[in-house]
Amino acid sequence: MPSIDLVSGVSLGGQRTALLLADGRTLCYAELDSLAQRFSARLGQAEKQLVAIAAEASEHAIVAYLGALRAGHAVAMLPPCDNRLWDDFLAAFQPDFTYRPLDGRWRLVREARCARVAEPLHPDLALLLMTSGSSGAAKAVRLSYGNLEANARSIAAYLELSSDDRAALVLPLHYSYGLSVLNSHLIAGASVLLPGASIMDSDFLTTITDGGCTNLSGVPYSYELLERARFREVEFGTLRMMTVAGGQLRPDLIRLYRDHMRARGGGFFVMYGQTEATARIAFVPPESLSDREERIGVAIPGGSLGIVDAEGAPIRRADIPGELVYRGPNVMMGYGAKRCDLLRGAEVETLNTGDIAVQDEHGFFRIVGRKSRFAKIAGLRIGFDVMEQALERQGIAAAVLGDDRGLHAYVVGAGSAGRAHRILAEVSRLPANLVRVTTRGDFPRLASGKVDYGCLQREMLEGRAEARSERGGVPDAYARVFYPLRVGRNDSFVSLGGDSLRFLQLALELERLGLELPDGWERLSVAELTHRHAAARPLARMQATELPVDLVLRVIAILLVVVHHETLWPIPGGSGVMMLLVGYSLARFQSAHLLAGRIWHALKPAIDVLIPYFFIVAAYAVAWQAAPWASMTLTGNFGYAEPERHEMIPYLYWFIEAYAQTLLVFALIFAIPILRRLARARPFAFSLGLLVFAAAARFSVPLLFELGNRQIFAIYWVFHLAVFGWCAGLADTPVRKIVVTASAAVVLGYLAFWESVWLGTTVKYLMIFAALSALLYLPRLRLPAGVGRVVMQVAVAAFPIYLFHRFVPELLMAPVAGRLPAPGFQLLAMAGGVTLGIIAGKALAAVRNLRGRLAVGRQPELLSA
Repeated sequence: MPSIDLVSGVSLGGQRTALLLADGRTLCYAELDSLAQRFSARLGQAEKQLVAIAAEASEHAIVAYLGALRAGHAVAMLPPCDNRLWDDFLAAFQPDFTYRPLDGRWRLVREARCARVAEPLHPDLALLLMTSGSSGAAKAVRLSYGNLEANARSIAAYLELSSDDRAALVLPLHYSYGLSVLNSHLIAGASVLLPGASIMDSDFLTTITDGGCTNLSGVPYSYELLERARFREVEFGTLRMMTVAGGQLRPDLIRLYRDHMRARGGGFFVMYGQTEATARIAFVPPESLSDREERIGVAIPGGSLGIVDAEGAPIRRADIPGELVYRGPNVMMGYGAKRCDLLRGAEVETLNTGDIAVQDEHGFFRIVGRKSRFAKIAGLRIGFDVMEQALERQGIAAAVLGDDRGLHAYVVGAGSAGRAHRILAEVSRLPANLVRVTTRGDFPRLASGKVDYGCLQREMLEGRAEARSERGGVPDAYARVFYPLRVGRNDSFVSLGGDSLRFLQLALELERLGLELPDGWERLSVAELTHRHAAARPLARMQATELPVDLVLRVIAILLVVVHHETLWPIPGGSGVMMLLVGYSLARFQSAHLLAGRIWHALKPAIDVLIPYFFIVAAYAVAWQAAPWASMTLTGNFGYAEPERHEMIPYLYWFIEAYAQTLLVFALIFAIPILRRLARARPFAFSLGLLVFAAAARFSVPLLFELGNRQIFAIYWVFHLAVFGWCAGLADTPVRKIVVTASAAVVLGYLAFWESVWLGTTVKYLMIFAALSALLYLPRLRLPAGVGRVVMQVAVAAFPIYLFHRFVPELLMAPVAGRLPAPGFQLLAMAGGVTLGIIAGKALAAVRNLRGRLAVGRQPELLSA
């Protein structure tokens, strides 16, 4: 396999220091090379693997990075503390190995890789680095071995790195700039100090001074922090070079550090780069740093820069703005969003940077704005960077953005808001009502230290959506549905532990706001949905709508329950389908939490069902003047109690008890670490094993415990149905669907035709098999819009209908029981039961929404997480 070795060539030099660690230890090149070889041996070389590494600035991460590249594998360097990004990466890219601290130790874990992502990796793929655009949506930059080596050698060349250099690594290794510092110094045989402290730590300056650092690299924010730490007052005997990249450093700081390094006989390098170019694109030679500090310089060795117009034609005249484009051996292979993208080869020859630049008469390039940092407002083309510079000249730190609806500036310090508003209106020539200024304590920043415009963009859109919505917008809808949980802008329906009931409630809330929900919306963050809401046009009245098939099955199942309880027709499959949907909902919404050991998240869905259930139990207790202990302990379906003795409430509530017990069984299974590890390693195979266990219980337990006819209510009699639903939720390939279908045909077919004792049993299991087939092969159903709205309302109220439908014939209609013809009474009873359930569901939702609104009103920081 192709590979890259950054250290073995210089390791022949013997004992030259490669890494200086925070605890005072050192690793020479020979030792680092040996450790990298040992790590690469752990991975093997038979097949190219993807290795996700927690990119801590530590010897463990560096050794793993070098070892994986040496063995010809692909590496993903991920932020060590961003659990959500890790979860998203694991789901999207399915790495073969992960290497990160677990339980206080660094562990190499072989991850499960589903058959659907078994595609091989491209031979040239070396590195994945995550990047994000203005929307904040993360994607991976695919870099080759050639990209890494070319960029490392180019940087080493123009910085004139040698074995005498020693860099202080203060930038994160998951950031392309930080990783390039490591690569370029190692390939030059230089050494790297890992200070183990941030710039603002009291011992940072002492650490890098005593460590003999010659080179210090930072982003613009790093230099602001260095100024606060009074860096220029410290006497450095060894410092010969400082570099800045990752954004535009303020002109006054460029002049300060240019002069500071010149006075010491050293150099200050202003550089420009993008992750898509491995790290570096351009630099300004220190001797060329004049009073035109805004320049990014010339292309790095081996690369070339140019400017093109809107049609892509080259611009050759000086001082004519256009998009900056770059060509060179360090240009990425392309982007990736999922595992199958990693099979693709190089797709990019010319990198369109997205920056608007001009070239001066001396051949130096200067950035004048961002292609996406413009908007046409009231017929005027407004550059946000130009607005920021106008405010900066007046001493106001600002982050400016906007769209065709207006200009929005965020400024630091409440006292500057009014002045900023006047300046922006004057410079932009916009009407004052199209300019808005918001004050902040500080700006959100990326790992690179740059202002996080994506975060500010989301804040702007969220504020706009809340202002235009009568009901407070997407964030408040989430807050009401998930009360009392705190909801942050980065939360999603799945991360909040949503269940099938909340899925329906929230879908209704969001559709009332006029938001057309895309497939997979439950995994989108609140911020992403708010962005869609702010940008959406009002929905036209639809003629038809597509609904998830499980939602339609929920409605069919609850209606079958109501009909069966009133008429005793031989259609007793409704509860079985509902149990099937319990497992399917667990797989769809809770599997990630169960596999991660977040057991409480899996149990939370029961709260909305059990609270009204216990109110019913309490009502019976008051009416009977006796405590129905079996129902209070959710064990009435075990056959040891009788409603006639007031030990339990009527039999029809067995399903609520079985539902709660099913959640508990799943929770207990996944609470066991060894089982959880097995499930994570092979989720579908584990699910089939769980199905074997459930089916065995179904056929063997009745032989050991005789409950008579009451056994049809026991958990072991129905648990296999929930597991079938779970397997259906995880069957994401044709082969897996066929396996589940075949298993169901055997088990349910046996129960329907061999064990069957009456027609109703056959109908029941055939109905369950049909519902399972629909879940597997018919994910969505297209219905007329009016029908869809009715289906949604009934589906939301499925559990309340189950809980309350018998109150109509047994209580409300009891006085007319003998006066109406039986068919008329039954129709009214069924219609009334469904209606009462819908009313009860709306009442429960109204109580929750009221509490949610009050909570939102008390918590203005709702989206600060």
